[in-house]
Amino acid sequence: MNNSNCYHCGQPVPVGVDLEVGIDGQPRAMCCGGCQAVAQAIVGNGLAEYYRNRDQLPDSPREALPSVVDGLQIYDHPDFQKGFVRVLAAAGEAGRDGVGGSEREASLILEGITCSACIWLNEQHLSRLAGVTAVDINYATRRARIRWDDQRIKLSDILAAIAAIGYHAHPYDPAKSEELAGKERRSALWRVFVAGFGMMQVMMYALPLYLAGDGEMTADIEQLLRWASLLLTTPVVFYSAAPFFRNSWRDLRLRRVGMDVPVALGVGAAFAASVWATLTASGEVYFDSVTMFVFFLLSGRFLEMSARQRAVSVTEALARLMPAVAGRIAGYPEKREVEQVMAADLQPGDVILVRPGETIPADGRVIEGASSTDEALLTGESAPVRKGPGLVVTGGAVNVESPLLVEVLQVGEGTRLSAIVRLMERAAAEKPRIVELADRIASRFIVSLLLVAAAVAAVWWTIDPAQVLWITVSVLVVTCPCALSLATPVALTVASGAMARAGLLVTRSHAVETLARASHFVFDKTGTLTSGRMRLLEVMPLNDRSSAFCLALAAVLEQASEHPIGAALRAASSGQAVPVVDAPSNEPGRGISARYAGCRVRLGQPDYVLALHGEPLPPSADALLAGGDTVVALGDESGWMALFRLGDELRPEAAAMVAALQAQGRQVILLSGDAAPAVQRVAQALAIDEVVAGASPQAKHDFVRQLQDSGAVVAMIGDGVNDAPVLAQAQVSVAMGGGAQLARTQADLVLLSENLDHLRRGVLVARRSLAVIRQNLLWSFAYNAVALPLAMGGYITPWMAGIGMSGSSLLVVLNSMRLQQVAAR
Repeated sequence: MNNSNCYHCGQPVPVGVDLEVGIDGQPRAMCCGGCQAVAQAIVGNGLAEYYRNRDQLPDSPREALPSVVDGLQIYDHPDFQKGFVRVLAAAGEAGRDGVGGSEREASLILEGITCSACIWLNEQHLSRLAGVTAVDINYATRRARIRWDDQRIKLSDILAAIAAIGYHAHPYDPAKSEELAGKERRSALWRVFVAGFGMMQVMMYALPLYLAGDGEMTADIEQLLRWASLLLTTPVVFYSAAPFFRNSWRDLRLRRVGMDVPVALGVGAAFAASVWATLTASGEVYFDSVTMFVFFLLSGRFLEMSARQRAVSVTEALARLMPAVAGRIAGYPEKREVEQVMAADLQPGDVILVRPGETIPADGRVIEGASSTDEALLTGESAPVRKGPGLVVTGGAVNVESPLLVEVLQVGEGTRLSAIVRLMERAAAEKPRIVELADRIASRFIVSLLLVAAAVAAVWWTIDPAQVLWITVSVLVVTCPCALSLATPVALTVASGAMARAGLLVTRSHAVETLARASHFVFDKTGTLTSGRMRLLEVMPLNDRSSAFCLALAAVLEQASEHPIGAALRAASSGQAVPVVDAPSNEPGRGISARYAGCRVRLGQPDYVLALHGEPLPPSADALLAGGDTVVALGDESGWMALFRLGDELRPEAAAMVAALQAQGRQVILLSGDAAPAVQRVAQALAIDEVVAGASPQAKHDFVRQLQDSGAVVAMIGDGVNDAPVLAQAQVSVAMGGGAQLARTQADLVLLSENLDHLRRGVLVARRSLAVIRQNLLWSFAYNAVALPLAMGGYITPWMAGIGMSGSSLLVVLNSMRLQQVAAR
């Protein structure tokens, strides 16, 4: 008969079951074939270190290895993968093996994760599978991103490998993620409740002991109150304070010292001494102090967890934006029958009906209707954005006013919303250098604290042995560097969330810190300081025809064109009488030809129009041609009719943003590949002194590197594929949200709204976040500098130490939360 517990899951081994697995050179008992299979898989893959590092037991494989494992092949079906798998075929997205179009990336939720050792086990196990190119698992959200070469391994094989070591994996679901976060909150809240209830009851029994004078309470009554306090304190220590002991044991097994070690030592020592005093009916008891500082410690951590979850909730909120169903119009345009389909079943080219109040289920283009969309969560723009035929709408935005017919362009993982969520998750998965530095300082501080506590205990043993315990406990608790460890990550998390709500998306962990320290802000021109949309700037008539007539004729020639120049001419001629032309023909790259009033007319490049009549341009046109803007000519067989100067319009908020940066002492530089006259004109309008024009992508890259060699911290703001090299070279880079996909993936931040005022606010939040971090660190060090001598001198009791440490951590969190107000300015 074997009455031992299973080494893998901790469940009792049933009578008559004799299963073993050799782990670390010793036979270990297993409760069932499932646990035996899982343990053999772990050991067989050389991952036995998992058993040494884990601090919680996993689910029983009788649950972790369901019978449905045989049906995992359904996950390989392309239709099933549409909602959570994307094909990595774009440049710059291939995995480490250089795989292109055959590489896939899946977003999964892992169930059964109980500690950091589970994360290590899954990452190590999956990364050893042939064909798996990347594995990234977030412990806080249990969310996994896995990349693999579909020609070498199937998703079902990966899921089977996960099941083989005792875990569940299923497609990521925002609702499931929220459920896990809610479970964490409920567990923490229950621990706080038990500690609080125990504290109140223990204080009720401790109060008579404090108030009673000598001889006023008999020994048996005092002993009865002690036993009652012990019974009430036991669940506080073994349930509420269990995470402190569990985490400390894990840290000590890994030969490191974490923040919970001094707390566990303090709580354990005070409780053990109180139990001994109760059993022997001698000495002092500290049940009231134990329950009180456990309650305050857990309360502070619960508030910190709540603040952290609120700060990162923007990612989950975005993930939940996309609706589950959509109204697809079958047989458009002949038919207008609306059928309800799953949003995941939409395909590019489908036409959908989006009613007022509904969320747009995919990226698309409006083909009928006029309305406004609410894109506040997507871009930070609080005002609704007008939409009409030909304009693009984004999945996740809410249709505000009138019905829209939308042609679907992108679905699932290819949508703009999915790209935003992926970039936010990438930032969350990384740990900034400043946070790693704070962690190292906190770790060394804890070691020093333990040495100081030992020295304090030795000194007080010679002074007054009766006070050694509670003074040592106070030293251990009051100086625990929780506030020091929270000072940086909480501020950066809140800052990232605040910037995202303002339309500036943080995609790299170092971005907030580096943006705050940037000394030089280098801007591209087209699509960055300017809107990237052509606008008619000037009309120069060259014969007796009026400007209005020439513009109307040019617009009718461009009526079928989708070129930006044609769109600008049509927009400028709105309201003008439209001439009638015949037999239009287009010569790509040169211009358009047609017949008007029996005469051939041309619109396009000046040399293209010149070939029609052979008459040179008058000298008055030289200045227009030399200005650096795009010049389009109009002429007929008899000569020139007009010249049209078109250019890119400045963003309306650009001047205020540049002025704000300059007022902060930042150097603003305009770096563009466009012609010098056009670049100089933009620089003069924005009061930018340093200008580099006509720069190739390599020249831009070299220019930024020269700045860096001189000691500058460069922030590069650009748009377009040709900006990708220089964005990667800069210490921190910002890409416009409408820019090319490659530029966005290279950038550390993405300006989703394309509103430069949001960049100004983002810089303000970044600078303020560094100030808040300094304040938090200063407070943490000042608090310890004051509290430690007082605790060493015996002026702080253990319950006061618990309040002090919790209050210090809470102050750091609340100070960091102020960054949310900065983003709204």
